[in-house]
Amino acid sequence: MEIVSNIALISINETIIVQLLSFLIFLFLINRVMFRPLEGAMAERTAYIQALQTEIGEAESELNKVSRLLERQEAATREQAHALRHDMEEAGGNRAGEILSSVRKEVAELKSQAEEEVAAQLSEARKYLEKESEDLSVRIMEKILDRGVGK
Repeated sequence: MEIVSNIALISINETIIVQLLSFLIFLFLINRVMFRPLEGAMAERTAYIQALQTEIGEAESELNKVSRLLERQEAATREQAHALRHDMEEAGGNRAGEILSSVRKEVAELKSQAEEEVAAQLSEARKYLEKESEDLSVRIMEKILDRGVGK
């Protein structure tokens, strides 16, 4: 009896066809079960990411529009505030001028009244002093002369 030993990694015989068919069936099944769903999920993820990027771009452009609008409104509001402040300062200055003018008139009137009162009091005091000085001078002369002096 003879022992034939073949030590080879690949032996070409009838089993290679079975192995080839098994491999092709395995490729078909793995393609259906694993690769196609994985490719579909990857395609969905890519589409989702692109949609998100598009939405982000649109949101950024909308944000820029709103930001510019807010800046314009802020500038307009600042201008209105400055104009209003200027108008209020001008109105306050005018009102202060009116008040100052009326106070000056009142002060002038009060001054003239006080001067009139002082003049009246001075004239009364002069009259009184004249009378008193006459009476005093008569008494002094009477005392000095030791006799009565008639007026």
